[in-house]
Amino acid sequence: MRITIFGTGYVGLVTGACLAEVGHHVMCMDVDQAKIDRLREGIIPIYEPGLEPIVAHNTAAGRLQFTTDVVEAVDYGELQFIAVGTPSDEDGSADLKYVLAVAGSIGEHMNDYKVVIDKSTVPVGTADKVREAVRGKLLERSADIDFDVVSNPEFLKEGAAVDDFMKPDRIIVGTDSDRPQELLRELYYPFNRNHERVIFMDVRSAELTKYAANAMLATKISFMNEVANLAERLGADIEHVRRGMGSDPRIGYHFIYPGCGYGGSCFPKDVKALAWTAREYDYEARLLDAVEAVNSAQKHVLFDKVSHYYGGDLAGKTVALWGLSFKPKTDDMREAPSRVLMEKLWAAGASVQAFDPEAMEETQRIYPDQPGLQLCGTKEQALKGADCLVICTEWKEFRSPDFAQIAAAIRSPVVFDGRNLYDEKMLGRHGLSYYAIGRGLNQFGTR
Repeated sequence: MRITIFGTGYVGLVTGACLAEVGHHVMCMDVDQAKIDRLREGIIPIYEPGLEPIVAHNTAAGRLQFTTDVVEAVDYGELQFIAVGTPSDEDGSADLKYVLAVAGSIGEHMNDYKVVIDKSTVPVGTADKVREAVRGKLLERSADIDFDVVSNPEFLKEGAAVDDFMKPDRIIVGTDSDRPQELLRELYYPFNRNHERVIFMDVRSAELTKYAANAMLATKISFMNEVANLAERLGADIEHVRRGMGSDPRIGYHFIYPGCGYGGSCFPKDVKALAWTAREYDYEARLLDAVEAVNSAQKHVLFDKVSHYYGGDLAGKTVALWGLSFKPKTDDMREAPSRVLMEKLWAAGASVQAFDPEAMEETQRIYPDQPGLQLCGTKEQALKGADCLVICTEWKEFRSPDFAQIAAAIRSPVVFDGRNLYDEKMLGRHGLSYYAIGRGLNQFGTR
């Protein structure tokens, strides 16, 4: 099949590359000429495990193309995917200007039947707006051309997006017409060899499914962080509590790990957008508002622990920071807890020596002229001359460090762990105090 994808970010590029990998012919369109030039040269703008060789292989095979020519892109595919950004507005709503701009371009240049597919995460009712944007441009041209609008939300985890696409748990397709249903069934046939993964439903239900799924996962995280904060005050160990909870098959172990807050491009934005949609329909989504509030507060917990340890005086202190991306296996720092921590440390007069396996360039881009930031080539270099160690991201290479080396390198014998990676007794054998989330010694003086 011939497919056009608007947008070459996480969703668009992964979608295009993986569809080409199973034999479809894909053209990815983006307005950023420099980005398209780099993609044609095989330079991937994001870090996503497994993506680079798939892009290179399918570009060389001629199944994956890149363009900035919107006319060429609209003409290319019968299926037109919209996979552009939907950032949060100031009120928390999803900004649809890029989505509707693409829809207008499709209507302006299409000359035959198209299926317009919303792949971006969009609020309920967006398909109606996309349909009107396409129809409006066709009316301006006095063109009587048939088209359909479909909701096909993505369920890709950053750091595992290629595997998620190639081995999907489910493929949600929202459509009210038979013709696009058959085309989408054909499109995704290669991913259904073992069993049927496509779930067809009406458009609005498909749009809501994406938001509901992300909101549910975010809720589990915020709930565990709430319980972790309570565990500290009660002298309980949240890791014991987590294992006890997770052993219940009705709860399970997924997404019940406490920490210093969730970030990324999806959960924060989608929870806000769903709460905003609820208010638009005169419904107060109290749970969603609480999930967001708990997460926002959780991002301050690590700073509070560090500040309390030093009696509120951080001026002149140097903090070694391991982990900058919002999660492992990505260089994405959108809404990352590390950013909240660093900015509060700088405001308190402290400096930061940071290391992350993949997010160093992104950190430099976000904070190009920050005098209180030193980016280090290794995690060991980040320790040299630092007063303490703080961990924000649970990269695998941080899980079994040399604790004796840590104790020898930092001035204060203390580790603040925002991801509960370690055992307090193990650090204690090396003379290190250990402050984690909801366990061990804590700022309230209990065990």
